[in-house]
Amino acid sequence: MAAVNYSLVARDTFSTLAKRSNWAGENAGVMVVFCVVFVVAVGLIALFIYKKLLARKERRQSHV
Repeated sequence: MAAVNYSLVARDTFSTLAKRSNWAGENAGVMVVFCVVFVVAVGLIALFIYKKLLARKERRQSHV
């Protein structure tokens, strides 16, 4: 029964991980679209939260 040489396994695994390409650099347009969509989504969520807090504040002041 042959023994497993873990140094070879580790070296093969490292070489596989080291061969990664820069996906974001190759697809700059897609990254720009993702960033724009993220910024718009965060802005809409912030606006929704602001309006809810403003309505809550007005409701509290009207009950006093």
